[in-house]
Amino acid sequence: MAQNKDIQQIIQSIGEQYAPDKRVEVFDIKATNRGDTLVLRGETTSESARDELLAQVKTVTTHVKDSIRLLPDKKLGEETWGVVYNSAGIIRYAPTYSAEMVSQALMGMPVRILDKKGGWRRVQTPDKYIGWISGSVQPMTKSSLQQYVNQPKIVVTSMYAQSFERADAKSQPVSDLVAGDMIALKGTKGKFYHVVYADGREAYVQKSDAANVNDWLKDIELSGESIVKTAKRFMGVPYVWGGTCTKGVDCSGFTKSVYFLHGIILARDASQQALYGKLIDEKGDFDTLQPGDLVFFGRKADDENPKERVVHVGIALGNKKFIHASDYIRIASFDPNDPFYDEYNTNRYLRTKRIIGEVNTKGIDEIFKNEFYK
Repeated sequence: MAQNKDIQQIIQSIGEQYAPDKRVEVFDIKATNRGDTLVLRGETTSESARDELLAQVKTVTTHVKDSIRLLPDKKLGEETWGVVYNSAGIIRYAPTYSAEMVSQALMGMPVRILDKKGGWRRVQTPDKYIGWISGSVQPMTKSSLQQYVNQPKIVVTSMYAQSFERADAKSQPVSDLVAGDMIALKGTKGKFYHVVYADGREAYVQKSDAANVNDWLKDIELSGESIVKTAKRFMGVPYVWGGTCTKGVDCSGFTKSVYFLHGIILARDASQQALYGKLIDEKGDFDTLQPGDLVFFGRKADDENPKERVVHVGIALGNKKFIHASDYIRIASFDPNDPFYDEYNTNRYLRTKRIIGEVNTKGIDEIFKNEFYK
């Protein structure tokens, strides 16, 4: 019994060290006894955690059988990468349609494939978030992904759009599209881009709905005013748990989407986004906030609850106003004299972080400087 307790403590300690956030790292290991042999089963994305675990366990018992799967799983072969080919691939907590949606991956987004179970693949997105997806992803080798990434592309700039079989908006649609989708560019025809999806489909996208990615990146103005302008384009979009596209967003999916449309990848959840950027305020001095800052809400640490909980995020607009996903995208205010005053969120305000000026620091990547796009 004492030995089993020691083993469990080792597993817990290494999990806390190498995988403190299970949303971005897998470490699920269990120990069982088979006769006089200790069997370690489970899976992890961290080779260092696996090696450290084996080394420490062997100081307790020399009879150890390693049955830990290192992800990506060997059974995947070389196709441990992929590209999303649907407008917004649905990522779920578990490999079943009844599991909650935890995130989405936009068309053209590279993902790392970690595991496969039936028709489901466990994937990791460029923000490092891990979940399960059915369909939506074209598996690729690393070299195939690099070839895809190097192709010229367009990015969808309209909030919603469609692609068509021919260079004619009255022809048969091929798929729906949402802002931020990227598709390989094959050529142009009149007022249309000729595009190729990651799964091989070809289509035409109206030039009025998209832009050449290189031109789009050159034209991006990363300023508070530009962030606010983009954020307001989402006004009225419904709140959808796990949503990160213009069809529906949750609070952090909204902030993430707005910054993605400025060429920036943020962390997925509010509690993760709160870790990055420059701290501006945590005392409720709302005059220090600038347009484009991220404002965070939740429960502060106290004697009864020693751990802080960040549960909500919005974008500062200036003049003590902010915009956020609450039932739908709406404007609120910290000012009690403002008709948009939000007493509930003002009372649970935690802090403000600035993203502008902090790009390419930890947790704030330019799209094509992110390792998944290289």
